[in-house]
Formats: sequence, C-alpha cells, structure tokens
Amino acid sequence: MNRIGSNREGGTVTRREFVKSTAGLTAAAALPIIPSAAWAAASAHVAGSDAVRIGLIGCGGRGTGAAYDALNASPDTRVVALADVFADRLNGSRSHLAKHERGKVDEANCYVGFDAFKQLLSGAEVDMVILATPPHFRPIHFEAAIKAGKHVFMEKPVAVDGPGIRKVIAAGQAAKQQNLSVVAGTQRRHEACYLAAMQRLRDGAIGAITAARCYWNQGGLWVNERKSEWSDMENQLRNWLYYTWLSGDHIVEQHVHNLDVVNWAMGGHPIKAMGMGGRQVRTAPQYGHIFDHFAIEYEYPSGAFLQSMCRQIDNCAGRVEEIIQGTEGRMRTHSGHAEMSGRGEWRYESDNPNPYMQEHVDLLASIRNGDGLNEAQTVAEATLTAIMGRMSAYTGQEVTWEQALNSKEDLSPPAYEFGPLPMPPVATPGRTPLV
Repeated sequence: MNRIGSNREGGTVTRREFVKSTAGLTAAAALPIIPSAAWAAASAHVAGSDAVRIGLIGCGGRGTGAAYDALNASPDTRVVALADVFADRLNGSRSHLAKHERGKVDEANCYVGFDAFKQLLSGAEVDMVILATPPHFRPIHFEAAIKAGKHVFMEKPVAVDGPGIRKVIAAGQAAKQQNLSVVAGTQRRHEACYLAAMQRLRDGAIGAITAARCYWNQGGLWVNERKSEWSDMENQLRNWLYYTWLSGDHIVEQHVHNLDVVNWAMGGHPIKAMGMGGRQVRTAPQYGHIFDHFAIEYEYPSGAFLQSMCRQIDNCAGRVEEIIQGTEGRMRTHSGHAEMSGRGEWRYESDNPNPYMQEHVDLLASIRNGDGLNEAQTVAEATLTAIMGRMSAYTGQEVTWEQALNSKEDLSPPAYEFGPLPMPPVATPGRTPLV
C-alpha cells in the first residue's frame, strides 16, 4: 500500500513532501445553517459502530496526504467524496486514495468546479470534511461546512486577510454552539514532545517568559510552469504559493507553524508587529509577486518580544525551530525534538507518534466522544499573527492586532471564474498603503 502522509522519516512520503509535485484546490460560497436538532439526527451514527464518512475538499498533495492520515488514524474511517476545481487533481487524488482499502470513492461522489465544495456538502453523505484548498478559500469552505453541520479538519493557515479571519472566528463560534469538532493542521499542538515541553513550561521550568525567537528558513518550493492554454486564473490557482490572495505569502502559509508555537507558549497573541522583508532572489515571473524573506518583531501583552524570521531562498542556511527564553532557562523545540535548560537540563526522549496522524486521532476521538474539540480560535489567531507581520513588512508600518483584525483589505478576486486576472504589483514598503 502506498502510504502518503504517514511518516516524516524513512521511505514513506509525507503530505508536505507530496505537495512539492502536486498542488490542489477548489473555491467559493456558503450554505444555509441547519438546526442543531437536524445535526444531531444526521450525526447519530457517528457515536455508534459505523464508519466516519469523510469528504475531501481540495485534492492536491496536501489534501490527499491528510486523507491518508485520517484513514490510517482509525479503522472506522472511509473517504467517500472528493471535490476540487480541477478534474486532473481530483482524478490523481482518487487514484492514490483507491490504493487504500477504505479510500475508494464512487464517481457519483466526485465533484469538479468552483462550486464543487457546495455539491459535496449537499450531495454526499459525509460526517467530516477535510479542507485542503489554497488558504484563500478556507473561510468560505469552513463557514459552509459548519452551516452544513459537518465536523472539520482544516489545513493551516485558515485565511489570508482580516475579513477572512473574522469569518473563521465566527464559524468557529457557530461550531461550538453545534458541538462540532474542529481540528487545524497545526500538528505541533498534537505532537508528544511539544505537549511535554509546554507542560513543563507551564509548571515554571524556565521561569517567566521574557523573549522568543522562531524561524522557518529553507530553500525554494515547487513551481508549475505555465502552459499556453492556462488563463491567468488557472495559472495562479496551479501556482497558488506565489500569489498573496491565495497563500497569504509564505510567512502566512508556512511560518504560521512557528508563530503558533510561540503564541501557545505566551498564552495568547501579540499586540503589535514591526517588520521588514523583500523579494531579492526569487524574482522571476513564475514566482508571482510574493516576498522571499521576512523579519518581524512582535510584542506581547506581557512586554515579551518575539523575533521572527522566515526565508525561501536556495543555498542559504536552513533553520526551522522555536526558542522560548525565560528568566530561569530556555526552551528549544522543533519537529521531533524538545529540550530545556535552566532548572536542570531536560530533553524529551519518550515515544513521539507521528503528529500528522495524531491530529486525526484526536479529531476522531472528539467526534466519537462528542466533546467538541475546537481549534478554530487558536489557528485563527496564529494566522492573523502571520498576516499582521506581512502587513507590516509590505507597508513598512507598525501594525497593531486591532488594525489587522479589523482591516478592510479583502484580497478576493473580482469573480471566481477562469479568465484574465491581473497580478498586483510587488508590495513596496513606504508606498504600499496600510488598509
């Protein structure tokens, strides 16, 4: 069996690695909310012995890997429906998933187009949906999924602008009212070494937090060379990493993981950001208009500061980790590793199950137990932390949390249709306005 997304080490392929060769998506609108009583009737079988039926919205490598993780997390899961804006992406995902005994999807439950997500939510019998389209669509799809009464696994980040964040927060609150379970793709919050380190931090192992540093510095990622028959919209969708309206820029799409860990350690979100960045090396047209590096200083309510750095430039030093400094020691974490110094040396050395699968284990347990695990607020705050940093770097201005949250800057395109879609200019600090 070809196991996508089951391990970060060894010979299997993770969904993060698989995404380098595939990029999936879908798009747009909302459904009427259903009464809680109707939800209770629709979901009654989930508490029993029947399988949890999963619909995948966004069939690229990221979504296909997440679906594999959900299948491998429990023998009581089945993928029963697929949706994507592109038929080739859906067919590729369907073929991969069919290699899993519980991943065979009937053609009748395969939906293609900008409204494919609406067709899946209304036409397929699903209990839980995986949202793995480009981040721009997350608020739209999350809102629709909650209104349709579905449990949700949604990849990070969950928006690209303030209006999107506000929509996610509102939908997350609606999910709580309906006791729907929501888990985000911030898998570090489900990783044993991180959980152990955070517990020690809460117990005072490094004293009061005074500062933090975090990094996601690496080389470049995939690009799909434009074909002559692709419209502007199709080209941008197939290369969504490189367009701010789709990805939020890499500080939002990728560095959000590290920012989320620092927020977790700090016990909340920052109050303001001052940053800089630019587009110095990755300047060719196929890379859209995003930056290739950022450096942001965040301030938290306690007065503690975070120095944040992210970069996607080849042949440079790589670093992906978080460092939390306290009055009596320091915590250092990265995937698969956690250590502390100060009140005695400590290093996590126990079992560390695959966090990409564990997040689905935790979600499925919540669905079965009915305890309403809901990560919408924390992932929305982590995403807005990244957006706030991008806004500061793009404009050259200091940006407060309230400015970012209440921003009227809506990055949505004029219409969700294939055709011309002019690319905005590269942001220029001091000239690009803060909206």
